[in-house]
Amino acid sequence: MAKLTSNNNVISTLKNKHTTDRIRINQTIRAEELRIIDSEGANLGIMSFRDALEKAKELGQDLIEISPKAKPPIAKIMDYGRYKYEEGKKQKKAKQQSTETKVVQIKIGTGEHDLALKAKKASEWLKEGHRIQLELFLVGRTKYMDETFLKDRMKRILALISEPYKLAHDIKKGPKGFVTILEKETKKPAISTEAI
Repeated sequence: MAKLTSNNNVISTLKNKHTTDRIRINQTIRAEELRIIDSEGANLGIMSFRDALEKAKELGQDLIEISPKAKPPIAKIMDYGRYKYEEGKKQKKAKQQSTETKVVQIKIGTGEHDLALKAKKASEWLKEGHRIQLELFLVGRTKYMDETFLKDRMKRILALISEPYKLAHDIKKGPKGFVTILEKETKKPAISTEAI
């Protein structure tokens, strides 16, 4: 019997979580009093739910609860479609700002196991949307080795990266060795039309 009660608690928690994550608009708002903001961001003061809904209808817009946990809850009078569009833009901008350039550094003597670990970490970062700066660090005599050989050493780790990527620029010589930038591949690869 106790097991059945705990399952009911889990179900009610999930239902509550689902309803609290949704944005309430117009008649779905439960608060009796609301602090109202217009579409330009001006504070219209505290109004009863009915007065606020009436004002929204007069303006031909929606009443959107934007901060349900405030005392009293805050609602905005504006077009719901426009509100969703603006929120989507904000989220997209926040996501773009959270990307970083992560550095993966290898040396001539880096072993296969270590290369695989670094490639795995680079794949994880690419999946998260970060850029990867891949560096082949050269010291001493290694700076004077054949360029083709050194570029092949970098291509070894590139072959181990499992996430689809594109090179922002070709492998080039930098002050400390060779370097390239990897970015997550956003578009699907073109399918070859040649006969197999």
